Amino acid sequence: HADRILLAEDNPINQKVALHMLASLGYRADLAGNGLEVLSAVERQPYDVILLDVQMPEMDGLEAARRLRAAPPATGRPWIIALTANAMEGDREACAAAGMDDYLSKPMRAVDLAVVLDRAGSARST
Repeated sequence: HADRILLAEDNPINQKVALHMLASLGYRADLAGNGLEVLSAVERQPYDVILLDVQMPEMDGLEAARRLRAAPPATGRPWIIALTANAMEGDREACAAAGMDDYLSKPMRAVDLAVVLDRAGSARST
């Protein structure tokens, strides 16, 4: 069970929906509005999982993921789950190439979110 989750999402409605969905699954999450906020958040405290929206202002999810992989935070390497609205052919590959561990298309469904969080927990405990 991943305890510390960071949700990186710039849209306030999507934030509310995702936080509600996480809560219904028994999780709490901190919020970041863009990739820069993600990078400063991981320096402040460790996160087990980052739900990282690919399209955000200032610094997008792909760039944030690349930076996290290039210079992992001192607090440890988080499991990064890409959130993307346009599940196009090639998106999954682009996310993997940027160093993301898993992938979730938007709009998110609670059942899919539960599956990727379970996978994250299993991967982290091995």
